[in-house]
Amino acid sequence: MDIKTYLERIQFKGSLLPTIESLRELQLAHLRTIPFENLSIHKKEPIILKEEVLFDKLILKGRGGFCYELNGLFATLLRELGFNVLMLSGGVAKPNGGFGPDFDHMTLMVLLEERWLVDVGFGDSFEQPLLIDERDAQLQGEQAYRIDEEGNYLILNGSNKENVWKPHYRFSLNPYELTDFEEMCNYHQTSPESIFTRRRICSLAKPDGRITLSDMRLIETLGGERRERVLMNEEEYAAILKNEFGIVL
Repeated sequence: MDIKTYLERIQFKGSLLPTIESLRELQLAHLRTIPFENLSIHKKEPIILKEEVLFDKLILKGRGGFCYELNGLFATLLRELGFNVLMLSGGVAKPNGGFGPDFDHMTLMVLLEERWLVDVGFGDSFEQPLLIDERDAQLQGEQAYRIDEEGNYLILNGSNKENVWKPHYRFSLNPYELTDFEEMCNYHQTSPESIFTRRRICSLAKPDGRITLSDMRLIETLGGERRERVLMNEEEYAAILKNEFGIVL
């Protein structure tokens, strides 16, 4: 892997030592430069889980991706930098209760002196690693996160200003390889039941909030204020993709 080009893409200039401080900075840099997006699915571009293909798309072509792509490539970068990284299978929480199947989501565990949950592929979620073995709330700015145990799974929960806790996803600590996620990756890019085939999404963390394109809606949450408007046409959509996300389709 061309580490130098990857680090330039995420505008990272910090220490490359495999420490928790570097890991925090790398995750935050990644989230603020490479969007969470599923536009390939709606352009009928196949998503292929191979390192060289992901590097070409996310790093050389300036695109984003969804969890399998983002966390899959980030895991490779971290390993190249000397981190001990394991790919974990997760199931995303459903709006009406319960969770999606295994391999519905990919997240990462990084082994340092302690075990850390790392994720650059879940959209609006934690921006810095979480201690996997901590059961109390872990604060990040105005947000709080908590990892609960439930049988063979751990559940990542997040809370808002009103202290209402909601599950994000559940995961197990069994390690997997990138190829193990191919079946669910294919499902999410082809099945009419998948949320990713039903709507376009492009979202990026900002220092003071987040900006999101959800189909033809532009949603900006900046400085604690949410603004939303409907775009006029595809030309405006393309202009925002280019100007705000650096993406040209």
